[in-house]
Amino acid sequence: MPQNTRRLLRGIGLLCALALGAAACGGSDDGGSDQKQVSSADIEAALKKGGKIKVWAWEPTLKKVVADFEKEHPAVDVDLVNAGTNKEQYTALQNAISAKKGVPDVAQVEYYALSQYALTKSVTDLTPFGADKLAKSYSPGPWNAVKSGDGVYGLPMDSGPMALFYNKKVFDKHKIKVPTTWDEYLEAARKLHKADPKAYITSDTGEAGLTTSL
Repeated sequence: MPQNTRRLLRGIGLLCALALGAAACGGSDDGGSDQKQVSSADIEAALKKGGKIKVWAWEPTLKKVVADFEKEHPAVDVDLVNAGTNKEQYTALQNAISAKKGVPDVAQVEYYALSQYALTKSVTDLTPFGADKLAKSYSPGPWNAVKSGDGVYGLPMDSGPMALFYNKKVFDKHKIKVPTTWDEYLEAARKLHKADPKAYITSDTGEAGLTTSL
């Protein structure tokens, strides 16, 4: 497949079909990292001409997404591959990028891991495909997670809500008001520990996801 057509399908495959926390990956057949703005005519032409793109993802609903995309664009063949979940796929993806061989056109990448690929320019900036115009379609948190500088390197798949739980019995015992701001949270933590030096308002389990989410 000509490099220009494959690069177009890579971006289009992400923007039109997946839109699920995936990133368009660069490869040895990229033909250079410089990208020009892609017009709607370019997109229609690439979809009509067709070709094959490889997608690495473990999310099961993508089978239906791919089927719908291929039905709408019969000239495009999407090869959906489950290369493992989370770290299993990232290891395989990093190996493929380093070897410059076997790199998928689109890959599912979690928010916390996307930045490492963006910083090393291992994924494609999707702004030339119009991804930057989709900001209002997503909430600020997930949208900012797929951006790096002025570039957009993926599209959000979902957003997991976070909540803090507290032990009402302990709070009532020490007459601590349930905090509603981070300043109040800090004061509550100090008050609790002062009342009981063996007690802390929270514990750090070493889960990086909490820190990056906050």
